[in-house]
Amino acid sequence: MALVIVRYWAAAKEAAGVAEERVEAANLAELMTKITSDRDRLARVMTLSSFLVNGDPVGRRAHETIILTDGATVEVLPPFAGG
Repeated sequence: MALVIVRYWAAAKEAAGVAEERVEAANLAELMTKITSDRDRLARVMTLSSFLVNGDPVGRRAHETIILTDGATVEVLPPFAGG
C-alpha cells in the first residue's frame, strides 16, 4: 500500500471539495474506488477524466495495472473547455 498525493483540477477540484489530498492505495483502480466511494459527483467527473501518474499519462491502460508507489502524484484532469 502506497501513500500518494491526489491533485484535482478544474471540475474535479470542485467536485472533490479540495485541491489535493493524500490517500493510501496499491494501484490506480483502488485509489479511484477510495476517493469516489462517498462522492457521487466526483465519481461522475472521474469517468470523463484523464490521469497522470508522476507526470506520465495513463491513457487507456487498465487502472489495475498502474501500480502506485509511496510519494507518487496522481493528477485528475477533467475535460477542459475552450481553445
